[in-house]
Amino acid sequence: MRIAVTGGSGRLGVSVVNHLASRGHEVHSLDRAASGLISSADHAVRQHTLDLADSAAAKDALGAIQPEGVVHLAAIAVPFSAPEDVILRTNVQLCFSVLSAAVDAGASRVLVASSPTVLGYGTPQGWSPQYLPIDEEHPITPWNAYALSKATLEATVRMFVAQLGDSVRFGAFRPCFVISPEEWRGAPTQQGHTVAERLARPELASVSLFNYVDARDAAGFVERWLEAAEQIPNGEVFFVGADDAMARGPLSELVPQYFPGTEGISAHLTGTQAAFTSAKALRLLGWRPQRSWRTELEGEPLAATSVHLS
Repeated sequence: MRIAVTGGSGRLGVSVVNHLASRGHEVHSLDRAASGLISSADHAVRQHTLDLADSAAAKDALGAIQPEGVVHLAAIAVPFSAPEDVILRTNVQLCFSVLSAAVDAGASRVLVASSPTVLGYGTPQGWSPQYLPIDEEHPITPWNAYALSKATLEATVRMFVAQLGDSVRFGAFRPCFVISPEEWRGAPTQQGHTVAERLARPELASVSLFNYVDARDAAGFVERWLEAAEQIPNGEVFFVGADDAMARGPLSELVPQYFPGTEGISAHLTGTQAAFTSAKALRLLGWRPQRSWRTELEGEPLAATSVHLS
């Protein structure tokens, strides 16, 4: 399949591009700058440098590529990393421009990256989950421009489905806190601290209920969705996360410490179970994560003996 990946030089984008290319797809990465982490030995990848905020440039680029599939990852990816109005305007405009250009270019399937932040966790007014584990039916209450932009992205997907019906297949996914391969080896995460620090200091991961996903597992989800898009309902939203929590202790004990009053619903989380469930992705797509911090983090006892399923 010929696939265009916007934001292909980003934390998640590099893994998506490399994975799709390794699986035999012709991949076009579109970003403001090329990435040296994208496998230069694989001639199935071509990197295009452009500003996707320029809707005309996005339309021209996708029109020239003529992709069958488009994976839209490009965005201002960190809350409060720019003025609120800039984040909202940029992310919403990027999404609308890319989806419009994808349709005009004849793409038959378009997948866009949303975020678990649409739920509303971290609000200064206080937030607690209504039930655990959290699935795609949980109410959303975005409280900042980044989360609002992602909720608007999901609404944009619904708009295109309503407008075009099943002539183009659309989907959205909410990858949990993305950990790239180099971050398992000690590189800082998007919040500036390391994975080891995140485990040692539970307050760092508590705001997002200890969620995470290996970037390569998220890339595997992307491929599976592209393969199966025509066999599942159009416009579906998926959580994509690890099966375990980014925590050394059980969430049945940790969650109530940071979200008072959740003792009852937290009791449903047994062992190393995560606060988010990707059961929908397993049910509709047959996808499940293959990696855990217990097998991937450098220095962990299981890391040297881990076996990954493809």
